[in-house]
Amino acid sequence: MFVRLIAFLLINFFALYLGQLFTDGGVVSSWYSNLNKAPWTPPGWVFGFSWTMIMLCFSFFMAYAMDLVKDQRRLFLIFGIQFLFNVGWNPTFFYFNNILAGLIIILLLTALVVYMLMAYKKELGNKVLLLLPYIIWLIIATSLNAYALVAN
Repeated sequence: MFVRLIAFLLINFFALYLGQLFTDGGVVSSWYSNLNKAPWTPPGWVFGFSWTMIMLCFSFFMAYAMDLVKDQRRLFLIFGIQFLFNVGWNPTFFYFNNILAGLIIILLLTALVVYMLMAYKKELGNKVLLLLPYIIWLIIATSLNAYALVAN
């Protein structure tokens, strides 16, 4: 379990690093600063803190899932698609400034993580609750992305 946890921590934080490489300044960029943002947009530091907590929980989830889920191939396929959506949203939204494509990606990512919760509920029991921070944040982020699309 410990080795798997370390492996998923490295993979998940690498995903955050990759996403950050292609943000073109991210939340402090002039493009993002000039967007009409939702009134419920949190301060910039909340994004980093939230993603840190999410990736910690998600790493624990995946480490447990490796021990308990029977169909490992399906688990890794879902994890891989999640990884691509997660990493792909940052450059789509921040670098290419494509709010609509960003919204599509984050909707797909949200649906996929909700699917993970539902699909593995029986095999993992309460351990699927480790996905809740991810899902809650994705719902918030999706609402921010959708507001930016409508308001800009």
